[in-house]
Amino acid sequence: MNHIFERIETKKRDYQGYNFTAKENNALKTFFDLSQELGGMEDFYNLCVAIPKGFFNLDARLYLVDPKHNTLSLAAMTTGEEKDLNSPPPDDIKPGEHPYMAGNDSLVLTIRGKEPLIEELPFEVTDDVLGLLVIYPLIDLDRHKKLFFEKYANRIGFKLHNKFLIQKNIEHLRFIKSLVADIEHNIIVPNMVYKLFLRGLRKKIEKNIEMGKTFNDKSAAGKCDSTCMQDFSDELADINQGLKSELENIEKHYINMSLFIETLFRKSHFDQGRLMPRTKECNMKKDVIQPQLDRYIEQMKRMGISVDNRSSGIPESEIITVVDIGLIAQVYANLFSNAVKYTQEITLDSGETRKYISYGHEIIKDFFGPQKDGVKFNVFSTGPHIAPEERDKLFNEEFRGSNVISQPGTGHGLSFIKNAIEIHGGTIGYEATHCGNNFYFILPK
Repeated sequence: MNHIFERIETKKRDYQGYNFTAKENNALKTFFDLSQELGGMEDFYNLCVAIPKGFFNLDARLYLVDPKHNTLSLAAMTTGEEKDLNSPPPDDIKPGEHPYMAGNDSLVLTIRGKEPLIEELPFEVTDDVLGLLVIYPLIDLDRHKKLFFEKYANRIGFKLHNKFLIQKNIEHLRFIKSLVADIEHNIIVPNMVYKLFLRGLRKKIEKNIEMGKTFNDKSAAGKCDSTCMQDFSDELADINQGLKSELENIEKHYINMSLFIETLFRKSHFDQGRLMPRTKECNMKKDVIQPQLDRYIEQMKRMGISVDNRSSGIPESEIITVVDIGLIAQVYANLFSNAVKYTQEITLDSGETRKYISYGHEIIKDFFGPQKDGVKFNVFSTGPHIAPEERDKLFNEEFRGSNVISQPGTGHGLSFIKNAIEIHGGTIGYEATHCGNNFYFILPK
């Protein structure tokens, strides 16, 4: 306890030296109380500028670091239009080692984070700077006022740092909850198919054992002639072909599950609290789409679903894209899995009934800006359109359309797709087309 008591005595001497007025002390206490009471970050930003106005009739502007660009932008103010928010500070207002005057009447105070925990922030900062507090008009600034506002800015920094850390932890927990759902949806549930593969493998092995016993019994009794040998050989070849097919299914499933496990269980995801893609060049059809189509093609056949690419762009052409193969493979796995569950038969204008899916891609010129083309990847399936009022909610977590309530599902697959595509700098969407529904995503070319 000794070091605690020493710090208390130091603080007592400090506050005696500060000699703050009753109004100044009340301002600090009000800031402390309301910063605990108010929940949202926007309310806290407004509180930071409201204290100087409410107690001293001084206007204020709060500039904070924009995490995306590591630049300062306006977060709150007591005067001005809302359109000024997010604008950068004037050229003469910059972080400084000490408080200083800008122009004739503005006091500029640098807001800094807590140095020991600066690395824990969810974004990078320069020289521990979180932002700037500008207070005006201060025509006659004496040493006492300068000290008070300097201490006030310090308290904003401490509170702001804590709120950023709390926000980071909340988002981290939300991400882990989502990642657990990703793991359940894309690994645990599909992994149950191993049970079917192993059951088929066991039956064929048991059949082999039974055949071997029958052959030995007949041989011992001298009853195995050439016809018997030929029948045995044919049946053995048939069983071995079945064993080979089961083994190939298990190998394919193992490769996919290994890819998905490696992708979702990366240490960097848990460390950063968000999906951290590992991108590399790949042939989208060969490396991503075809392996996932192969996984679902037998299920599609059993459901009477054919694959028709005649109107799906140019699926056979090679398109080299820089992506995280594991994440985009899971995107296609989710889309093909949904196609198995929700594709329905339609009647064409010709009177022919069909039930099919198609996939492909197309180039969209300048989609991401001048000279920045996009590649649109489509997965189409026949069936009735999704209700217009539900289309904007399709990619929300746990949302399920009214037309699929009777089908098994969690409503997580499309939200995973949205997250996976957005971290690649892309966008996702849905289109109601002439014969059914098209789900797509667009990536930078």
